[in-house]
Amino acid sequence: MRPLILTFALLAVSLSAQDTSLHEYLIDSEPWKEAASGYAFTDGLCVDAAGNLFFTDVKAGKGIYKWDVATGKVDLFLDNLPGISGLQIGPDGRFYACHNKEQRIIAITMKGEVEVLLTGVKCNDLVVSKKGNLYFTETPTQMIHLITKDKKHVVADQGRVVKPNGITISPDERTLFASEYGGKHVWAWRIEDDGTLTGGAPFMTMWLPVGKESAAGDGATTESKGRIFVTTELGIQIFDPAGRLAGTISKPVADGKVVSCEFAGKDHDLLFVAAGDKLYSRKLKVTGYFR
Repeated sequence: MRPLILTFALLAVSLSAQDTSLHEYLIDSEPWKEAASGYAFTDGLCVDAAGNLFFTDVKAGKGIYKWDVATGKVDLFLDNLPGISGLQIGPDGRFYACHNKEQRIIAITMKGEVEVLLTGVKCNDLVVSKKGNLYFTETPTQMIHLITKDKKHVVADQGRVVKPNGITISPDERTLFASEYGGKHVWAWRIEDDGTLTGGAPFMTMWLPVGKESAAGDGATTESKGRIFVTTELGIQIFDPAGRLAGTISKPVADGKVVSCEFAGKDHDLLFVAAGDKLYSRKLKVTGYFR
């Protein structure tokens, strides 16, 4: 019965964001543009209220890098934090990170002061709600974890999502989504008042490459009207709040990879993707949901 209840809850998220085509998103005169290069494996895209983009180089980076919304220049923002794979700015103004290299979840002030929240986890990606609840994926163990605002750790889901990877949240913060790297679904759960998850079910179906059984669902982010953007082997797949595929935005490089995506820029209408050694951006007709 819970999956049915969840479905009705998700349908109520936004009736304004109905099934659409890529014409509702793309601007013909605005192709992908290179935003940064010279890295080994970019990842961990996140944004602040002003539209500045922060990211990491998981394989060879020193810490957290910043793409400046005013100048378009990239600089190392915080040093001595190598190996971060997931990153977001929380409601308290700190970075929250999956410090994959050290197998821990940490919080980091803008001055670089680190608080360790949890250790001994092979964390991949995370999202933080306005209430301060943190959710993260642990791909090898097929777990979805919760660290509550009062720092209690809960295994919220286990053994059902095939290699959970990207994770994001609905604009009303009542639904959590996680993509399967080893399968074809984006899963959804209802977020209860205490932050716990109920009613988990495969809710969106990603298109698969020909001859493969996995979509390689990776990073995920939420658009302001509740649509979910997921990086996959085929490109950035877009789903409306009812779970329908609205279209797939092609990758910046046809035979390349995209592993993380986020809206940034002054108006939060630049879609950035982490694509190996580079970052690309593309101006869209829609804007991202900023927590």
